Amino acid sequence: MDMMTFPKGFLWGGAIAANQAEGAYLANGKGLTTVDLLPTGKKRWEIMQGQLPSYEPLEGEFYPSHEAIEFYHQYKEDIALFAEMGFKALRLSISWARIFPNGDDVEPNEAGLQFYDNVFDELLKYDIEPVVTIAHFDVPVHLVKKYGSWKNRKLVSFFENYATTLFKRYKGKVKYWMTFNEINMLLHLPFVGAGLVFEEGEDQKQAKYQAAHHQLVASALAVKAGHEINPKMKIGCMLAAGQTYPYSCNPDDVFAAMEKDRESFFFIDVQARGEYPGYAKRFFKENHLTIVMEDQDQQLLKQHTVDYIGFSYYASRTTSGDLDQHKTTAGNVFGSVENPYLEKSEWGWTIDPKGFRITANQLYDRYQKPLFVVENGLGAVDIPTEDGKVNDDYRIDYLRKHVAEMSEAMKDGVEILGYTSWGPIDLVSASTGEMKKRYGYIYVEKDNEGNGTLKRSKKKSFDWYKQVIASNGEKL
Repeated sequence: MDMMTFPKGFLWGGAIAANQAEGAYLANGKGLTTVDLLPTGKKRWEIMQGQLPSYEPLEGEFYPSHEAIEFYHQYKEDIALFAEMGFKALRLSISWARIFPNGDDVEPNEAGLQFYDNVFDELLKYDIEPVVTIAHFDVPVHLVKKYGSWKNRKLVSFFENYATTLFKRYKGKVKYWMTFNEINMLLHLPFVGAGLVFEEGEDQKQAKYQAAHHQLVASALAVKAGHEINPKMKIGCMLAAGQTYPYSCNPDDVFAAMEKDRESFFFIDVQARGEYPGYAKRFFKENHLTIVMEDQDQQLLKQHTVDYIGFSYYASRTTSGDLDQHKTTAGNVFGSVENPYLEKSEWGWTIDPKGFRITANQLYDRYQKPLFVVENGLGAVDIPTEDGKVNDDYRIDYLRKHVAEMSEAMKDGVEILGYTSWGPIDLVSASTGEMKKRYGYIYVEKDNEGNGTLKRSKKKSFDWYKQVIASNGEKL
């Protein structure tokens, strides 16, 4: 048996998102998106949960997405640095409101379409494959204000039109697509994941799962459209993943862990298998949820499943049947019982490389579809030396161990298309809006208050990752 881990053509690279990197939030006809209404500070968390004070940015608040790291104006410089590292792929997203400023526009915004043409051309100049997310945590604010966002069935046709526009425009430039970023975040950060704003007394659970159904149907319609426009396109889904461990061998803990995983798998079960699983139907019934469907929905879901499973992995999780008895910690928004066997990052996220291998095996065993690791990385405070260097050995150590475990998963028989680590260049943190929570191989000179020159400089990890790619994962 050939035990060589990484095949020729393995897609090494990095991942960014429009709302965390581009800035230029109203440039050349772009409309407001939901992320443009997320300030830093205490209000950010309340808004992410669906409590929106205004449909316009408020005076006196700092909105980090408005400038971000100005990838919109500096993409050529940044892509040149990615190319210097040897990237084979860059995962990035398209801002819906750059293409359709209101979301329901009759015609797309040509300036927005041209911007992404330029970005894709620049990537292809260096033989870097674009891996594109259609909706990465941004909904045009007009769709939220006028229609109630994904609570409204009309969003399905607006999204289908948006996706179809992208597929037609970029059919010769983009092969790999994903419909929704971390689609399961809808349940945990409903404003971020689906632009949901809740009225006082509204049944939030009903609203979330109805919105989820609309996104799942929209995803299926996008898969259908993409395959019709270019049968060679590979269209995937994307999950915020991470194995949930039972705190003990107590069957109640084991069952709680299974249920916690199902909370996320629910979305991918539908996108990859084409139907609602039995446990979801039971959940709807026992929680008195009525999911309104149209006659053709179940057939659409069944006939237009995804080609691959994209997933992010930052940390594993731990749970118990009796949560009151345990301390908890953070981890990519998912609360977790504290695992005594694992170290934690500066933000309280568990560091669990072996969990990466376990998660990859779990997903592949469940779906039997190719996987694509589209986010993995360590958020940390990087402090430059007097001569401006960042010696981020802690990041190298984290990534080295995770890539090694990915290698082991592939030896287990797991099919993985590529690995795009999160934030190859420092960008705005999605959860906190901070700049000091850095992931990149490239340092961006900017602080949490928006001060700085935006100057780019290479960290120690830059050369390390360059070596990893050049050796196709052999030299870690």
